[in-house]
Formats: sequence, C-alpha cells, structure tokens
Amino acid sequence: AAMRSRAEVDATLQTAKLNPAELLPAVHCLSFGPQAGGGECCLLQLEPGLCAELEAGRSLVIRGEKDERAVLCSKNKTYDMKIADTSNMLLFVPGCKTPEELNADPASCNIIHSQIAGFAKNYWELRRCRPKLKKLRKLLMEDPYEGPDTRKDQTSTFSKYTTEDLLSLIQASEVEILHQLQVIDACKIEGCWRILDFDYEMKLLNHVTQLIDSESWPFSKVPLCVCLEELGSLEPREMIEHILLSYGRKYVDDAGEVFFEMREDKICRAIAQMLLQNAVKFNLSEFEEVWQQSVPEGMTTRLDQLQGLALVDKSSRPETIFLLKVEDLPEDNQERFNSLFGIREKWTEVDITPYIQDLCAEKQTVGALLTKYARSSMLNGVKVYNSRRPIS
Repeated sequence: AAMRSRAEVDATLQTAKLNPAELLPAVHCLSFGPQAGGGECCLLQLEPGLCAELEAGRSLVIRGEKDERAVLCSKNKTYDMKIADTSNMLLFVPGCKTPEELNADPASCNIIHSQIAGFAKNYWELRRCRPKLKKLRKLLMEDPYEGPDTRKDQTSTFSKYTTEDLLSLIQASEVEILHQLQVIDACKIEGCWRILDFDYEMKLLNHVTQLIDSESWPFSKVPLCVCLEELGSLEPREMIEHILLSYGRKYVDDAGEVFFEMREDKICRAIAQMLLQNAVKFNLSEFEEVWQQSVPEGMTTRLDQLQGLALVDKSSRPETIFLLKVEDLPEDNQERFNSLFGIREKWTEVDITPYIQDLCAEKQTVGALLTKYARSSMLNGVKVYNSRRPIS
C-alpha cells in the first residue's frame, strides 16, 4: 500500500470537517498485515486484580470438561467466561501508542505507519461466580473409605484422586478446592483424597467418645497422644487423628502437648444423621428422646444443630422429622428452588434458609434470592414462600 503523505492527511481532515488544532499532531496510518486473519486471536477482559496476577508471573487456568461451560480460575477465585459481542471491530496493532503515550513523547513522529496483525468482533468477559464444588464430593463418594482391612478397598475399580486430578476435574480455584476438602472432612490416604464411609466414620467417633467417657476427660481437653496409644491397636493412628480433627479443634497447651476440644454440635449432628438415615420419617418427640439418649453423656441436643441436614414437618400430626441434606440438592439456583418446592410447596424463611444459604453470591442475601426465585404470601399470619413457576 502506498504511504500517505501529510498533505493527503490534511486534505482528508478538511473533507471530514475536522479542525486539526483539536487533534494530536501524530497520525496513525493503518494497513492490514499479511497474517491479519480473524479468529486466531482471542481477547480476554481482566479486572485489575487478575491483571496483577499475570504481571506478577502467576498463571490463570481455564477449567472444564467437554460437557461443561468453561470457567477461569486464579489461585483463589473462580470466574464464569462469557462471550461479549461488540459492534466495533477490535484491531490488534503491535507497538501501537495510545494518545497518552504520544502526548508524553513530544518527539513522536508526525505520521506513524502501523500494520494490523489481527482483529476480533468479540471478547471473553469474566464474571465472578461460585466455585462448582458439588462434583468434588460426588467423585470422592464413588469409593468411600471403609477402613484398612476391607477387601473392597484392595479390589476397587474406581478411580482415586490426587490433588492434581481434582485440579483438572473440578471447576474451582486451588484455594477453594482445598478449603472444600476440609469442609467435607476428606483425608489423604496413600496420596489420594478420600471421604470416609459414614458407618466407618461413626465407628471411629464411637471409639473416641467411649474413651473420653471411660477416662472421664472433659470434652474441652482430649489428649492426642493417649488417644493414639489407647486406640492405635483398634484402628490406624492416622484415622484416629483424622476423626479428632474432623470433630474437634486442635490446640497445644503451655507444656507443648496436643489436645482437642470436641465440637458438641457436630457430634450431635452426626449421631442424628445415623438415627435418621434408616427411617423415611421419624416421630419428632420420639426422635428427640432417642437422640438425646444416643449422644455422649454431658452433651445436649438441639434442633438447630440439624440445619441443612434434617427438616421438621410441623403440618403432620404428630410432628415428624426427616433427613434432607443440603449437599444432595442441585447446585444450579433454579434447579435448587425447583427441587425444594417439589419437596414442600410453601416454606418459611427460617426453614428454607439453610437450604439456599450456599447459593448466595458475594454480598447477596437470602432475601434477594427469595425475591428472585420465589413469591411470598401470608399464611396464618406467617410469611411463606412458594414457587414462581408451576412445579411439574
């Protein structure tokens, strides 16, 4: 292409009725380079925090299998990736100077000839989203750990997952995945993450609570080394320590000895799950009696320990309670609400909150979620929520 002269540029400005005094003296003359085909380049819009990540030499990772929508993860956050179309053609010009740079450089050339290396009509837009962690539990539940002696564990054909495997399969950042592994009480066995089979977990917990009872220890001061010595002949020492970590808070006393403060609410909750999982519905007053008798002596059961685990049906006579675990419900917002309104037509905010709390995005409230996905009405002077759409 012929190079434009200053006279030609001035003539073009005059035709366009533009006043050269209002413009910078430097002029970019653009031409398409030989490789300026579309499609090879993708644009990604980054917020300043993510930009700083890349500039500091850290990497961003796109995660998702073929049937999943891609997400982009930094070390500790997850973002949905959406294509945003733009009505303006976006041109890639290597070494292109912005008006600010030209202003700062008074010696900048009068006419700058630049070649366009590529173009795009859209770009990837990132939106902070909740990490998609439901799959993590699902993968680990394919093959729960039933203890060291079971024949099943040696012959199992299911995959076992290392941290690297989970990073490639779960659409969440490394920090979010490692935090969730803690939340679901996963443990590392021979380098792979496992979830304990519930019955095996209860067996371990029972060993610990029986020892606490026989030794008359306070629940706030359970010594690790005595637990390992006393129970190490029954179960692997690392399993005893894992159950103490799952159901207690670890601390070191002034003499440097390791103790655990047992978590009453979590122990009561696990025992309730054990009682409820074998019954479709349980008479509430009978359940409360059996539950209190089943927990270690000195612990007190309360229904608020069962939030997101069990639901009381106040409309039945007598009142009943049944198992409803929040982790068994769908991860998608609309599907979650459909599922809940399929179980119960009208919910109070108190009852539904434990089942939708985890859906709240940053700074979003349960009230805002209910406004979007449910409609409210008054029933006997109490505000209740039902589905905005018919539930099939």
